[in-house]
Amino acid sequence: MAMRDLCIFTTFVSFLISLSSVSVANDQSYLARGSSISTQEVTTVILVSPNGAFTCGFYKVATNAFTFSIWFSWASGKTVSWTANRDAPVNGRGSKLIFRKNGGLILVDYNGMVIWSTNTTASRSDRAMLLNSGNLVVMDTDGHHLWRSFDSPTDTLLPLQPMTRNTKLVSASARGLLYSGFYAFYFASNNILTLIYNGPETSSIYWPDPFYLPWDNGRTTYNSTRYGVLDQTGRFVASDQLEFEASDLGNEMMRRLTLDYDGNLRLYSLNITTGSWSVSWMAFPRVCNIHGLCGANSLCKYRPELESCSCLEGFEMIEPSDWSKGCRRKTNTMPFSFRKLPGTDLWGYDLNYSKLAPWWMCRDMCLNNTNCEAFGYRKGAGECYPKAFLFNGRNFADPYNDIYLKTPMAVWSSPELAPRPRHVCKVTEKEAYPSSQMFVGDNSSFKFGYFLSSALTLLVIEVTLIIVGCWIVNKWERRPETMDEGYMIISSLFQRFSYKELERATKCFQEELGSGTSGAVYKGVLDDGREVAVKKLSDMMQGEQEFRSELSIIGRIYHMNLVRIWGFCAEQTHKLLVSEFVENGKADVYSYGVVLLELVKGVRVSSWVIEGEEVVEMSIRCSAEILKEKLATQDPSWLLEFVDCRLDGEFNYLQAATMLKIAVSCVEEERSKRPSMNHILKTLLSLVE
Repeated sequence: MAMRDLCIFTTFVSFLISLSSVSVANDQSYLARGSSISTQEVTTVILVSPNGAFTCGFYKVATNAFTFSIWFSWASGKTVSWTANRDAPVNGRGSKLIFRKNGGLILVDYNGMVIWSTNTTASRSDRAMLLNSGNLVVMDTDGHHLWRSFDSPTDTLLPLQPMTRNTKLVSASARGLLYSGFYAFYFASNNILTLIYNGPETSSIYWPDPFYLPWDNGRTTYNSTRYGVLDQTGRFVASDQLEFEASDLGNEMMRRLTLDYDGNLRLYSLNITTGSWSVSWMAFPRVCNIHGLCGANSLCKYRPELESCSCLEGFEMIEPSDWSKGCRRKTNTMPFSFRKLPGTDLWGYDLNYSKLAPWWMCRDMCLNNTNCEAFGYRKGAGECYPKAFLFNGRNFADPYNDIYLKTPMAVWSSPELAPRPRHVCKVTEKEAYPSSQMFVGDNSSFKFGYFLSSALTLLVIEVTLIIVGCWIVNKWERRPETMDEGYMIISSLFQRFSYKELERATKCFQEELGSGTSGAVYKGVLDDGREVAVKKLSDMMQGEQEFRSELSIIGRIYHMNLVRIWGFCAEQTHKLLVSEFVENGKADVYSYGVVLLELVKGVRVSSWVIEGEEVVEMSIRCSAEILKEKLATQDPSWLLEFVDCRLDGEFNYLQAATMLKIAVSCVEEERSKRPSMNHILKTLLSLVE
């Protein structure tokens, strides 16, 4: 009987002990030092924040696997905000969270192995609490924080949680999984908050836009504090001048800034009534600009309402369920040719860069390099980018770019870009060219006649083509001139001369006045007796549209000190200008000086003079003398009053002063004191060096 009573008493005590342990878990206000919670307890909930917004406990990631996590209590589906062991889940049987008596909070797997720890062994550690902010802390008896989950985020930043030089957000590997992915958000060494792709084979920064310098992206590298924070209203500010705000800016809203599995940084707002999240800001409205999204050798394409991945031609998926693994070549057999992918770019990983390179040269550079997988080419600019690695593929490239993919001929479906095939002998010479059988046997005369008739046919075709070509050239040379709409408009501003008229006026371009990079200038006399300067343009590559545009602009400019354009000639390849002849030529610089004064001042010289008091020339001399005195002083503040007021003081003082010195020297009364145009040009060029 006594033994039975003892057993009952022992069982009762054990029950009280277990009940006490459960009550610690169910109390949910704090976790005391010396306590432990097992994954096999009645509930997986360990702590709840005082306001009930956050829950901390064992989060089930698989049938028998758990993580120690914090999640939003009011969100449907338990949206996780922090995880201690995201890459090492513990067993569902026998694993424990232990708050040791030495002050350390640890997560132990079923076999006793420590999976995670706060590394706090201070004897002052008293309890662990989950705060209203979602921050899990280990505190001492005075309430001081010895460890905080806010200092080691996973993929999410909560309001008032600081982003510092020591913190980093790492994306999940896939939707619904907690394992670490390939994307990170952190302060880089240049003090810029950066998004980077860290893949198994390569890594690259993709935000802020790596195509531009930091200040062009609105960032600064000069603040080394490396601090950023999201406030409770939905506004994010950082030390590198990064700023953004939620579309639903305001209080009374639960928010989270999450680096999602697809590499996009998004700000979410929680609808407490429905438990659903809505995106209130995102770094990339078009996710195809995110690096590595579709893996190597693939292309991200925009479709209505979504984006999709596809392998480049000649490639196949490595793992059908995971695009991040990318694609691989179906075959690597020779020979190679190129498939054009218009309006497409594969960003980065260039073997080299060439400018003003013709397309065929760019093609041969890639074809002759075994490491080259494709090349990017920007027509017009002639920019060539041979690619060593096919990554970050997307269409709608900005700036516009075409990709030419090196593809084995075996996978080609159409030959529009195939280069001229080289001699590849697939059979023996005897089989390929059986010439020894051409002239033997009874049918030899028939075969020779066939050969002769073919040769004569080709000869007739060639002669016909030559005759037709000569006829077309002759008709082109003798074609009547057309007056299209563009030249009709320009003719309202200028007189149109024929080439024969100008040839006659210049006596077959006999007297050359000078020459430059764009052509030579000749003196001539028109039929009405006017002396003219005729410039014969040598740049025959200039298009008709540019020629018309320049004439139209020149026609609207008139100044007493600038040479006036009187007309033009545009016949076939002949383009000439006719002007008045001036006797002096993450070289008479006085007029130039007057024009320069007007440019700096922003008004005509004639408007400086009060009507009836002075003539213009006297005004220029008086102004020049005054400017000489002011330029000799060390105080440049007077420039604010003289320089064009429309600049609002936003100009380079040294450049303005130098231009005025040139202008004053140009209007010197004695011609011998005026500088040469060559000297003026050198002085002006020195200002921009």
